[in-house]
Amino acid sequence: MSDDLFTLGGTPFSSRLIMGTGGAPSLEVLERSLLASGTDLTTVAMRRLDPTVQGSVLSVLERLSIRVLPNTAGCFTAGEAVLTARLAREALGTDWVKLEVVADERTLLPDPIELLDAAEILVDDGFTVLPYTNDDPVLARKLEDVGCAAIMPLGSPIGSGLGIRNPHNFQLIVERAGVPVILDAGAGTASDAALAMELGCSAVMLASAVTRAQEPELMAGAMRHAVEGGRLAFRAGRIPRRHFAEASSPGEGRAVLDPERPAF
Repeated sequence: MSDDLFTLGGTPFSSRLIMGTGGAPSLEVLERSLLASGTDLTTVAMRRLDPTVQGSVLSVLERLSIRVLPNTAGCFTAGEAVLTARLAREALGTDWVKLEVVADERTLLPDPIELLDAAEILVDDGFTVLPYTNDDPVLARKLEDVGCAAIMPLGSPIGSGLGIRNPHNFQLIVERAGVPVILDAGAGTASDAALAMELGCSAVMLASAVTRAQEPELMAGAMRHAVEGGRLAFRAGRIPRRHFAEASSPGEGRAVLDPERPAF
């Protein structure tokens, strides 16, 4: 789909599937899964990563020429997230950040107040901010207004595999957004990724659905094709939903049957 490039923060990407690295059982499995996914952008959690360690996730991404997107997973306040983003910029030489500020360990749901505060500070500091947020159209608009480069609403809680619990809110966010909308969290299988794309999302971000699948490499391939298929379906435009049947064949040209002279 060379006529339908995915552009994020002014950078074009060939794949609309953004992969995470959390939960992979080994670096070997992670590498095979990344290759099967076709992704060219992958997140890493800076609070769980030592960039100086050899044989790390970073070395896999460098070997595969996949762009690194540091995230602030594990942060509970705006201050923690801002500090983590700045450390990531220093360590990895990138001003891109997937911004996560969660409210508690039990739900891992975003804290909207801390998230918005952190986003505003980081945008002012020159970062390209990609915020993980609730599926709240009002908050999405506020994040875009402070300068975020994308909106990344959750379909359902991180790692739950429950899919998109509120498709209507996704449609509202997509309809009003002037930046890419990316499903982040909740995808459990390929149909969840396809639905996100059919709803008009620009891309899908996932990790656990692949890294914790029984066959991660197979699931990565399934996600790749689901994202591509969902995007094609969105561009094609689905038929309207109807309460009653509508014949697919036209009525003109049908044989005229005489009810007084049955064929048998």
